[in-house]
Amino acid sequence: MRRRFVTLDVFTDKRFAGNPLAVVLEPDELDTDAMQGIAREFNLSETVFVQPPDNAAHRAKLRIFTPGRELPFAGHPTVGTAVLLGCLDGGSNERDFVLEEKIGLVRCHVKPAGGSGRATFDIPRLPAEEGKASGNATLASALGISASDIGFDRFAPQRWSAGNPFTIVPVSGLAVMARCRPNIAHFEAAFGGGFAAPFILCGETAEPGNNFHARMFAPGVGVAEDPATGSAAAAFAGYLAAHVGYKDGEYLVRIEQGYEMGRPSLMELTLKISSGKLSGASIGGSAVIVTEGTIEA
Repeated sequence: MRRRFVTLDVFTDKRFAGNPLAVVLEPDELDTDAMQGIAREFNLSETVFVQPPDNAAHRAKLRIFTPGRELPFAGHPTVGTAVLLGCLDGGSNERDFVLEEKIGLVRCHVKPAGGSGRATFDIPRLPAEEGKASGNATLASALGISASDIGFDRFAPQRWSAGNPFTIVPVSGLAVMARCRPNIAHFEAAFGGGFAAPFILCGETAEPGNNFHARMFAPGVGVAEDPATGSAAAAFAGYLAAHVGYKDGEYLVRIEQGYEMGRPSLMELTLKISSGKLSGASIGGSAVIVTEGTIEA
């Protein structure tokens, strides 16, 4: 049968930038294998299937797939789908609603604007350190850089997760970022199997006013490179809180990504610090509708 879908570019207010997302709005009677097949067909970083919520007080239930597997949670699908649902609901008033994802309930604030808008969501799980990162030589061999390129200021590699596990790999600058080339033969030894992937960052940025520049590779789940990775930004919230020594309050961190792919993106991460610890975080960004159509499935 024909099923309606919409694509959006997320973490950008311009079409043909940011992170593309496909949203299937009529997934009735599709099983998991069928959803996975549709995600492979779109071949974007993620494809979302919007289902009726289990709780009628919530806006929708989401299932999120990369071309290779289902995810319990992801950032750009949450932002993009929230903006789309806000647009479909009509009007331009700001509103709050809850999305059900496999990780749990995700609270969103949406400001629609015709065929575009902005959304912010509270991360559904506080990030935690998850095991030990590989040594710098192992990480460098998987990324095609030198061990001496890794680390800057107080930052060194660590593994963190707020639903999806990432190895945070700080590097010295944009020139090193540009040289990163994943070596698949060394990838699993460096980052683990399944979804485990590097979130590579430096403090030098392409745009003034931003705080970090990032790249992310996840070839194990069919994502050669991602233009913007909200779930990695969620994990990075824990890493930052552990290393920076913030005083109590709220802090906005602007993370640019996707520049090496020609898909510039901007994620806005807000950290909430209480009693010297991370007590919450939110991720926000813009999204714009690009295409609408139907898929036979």
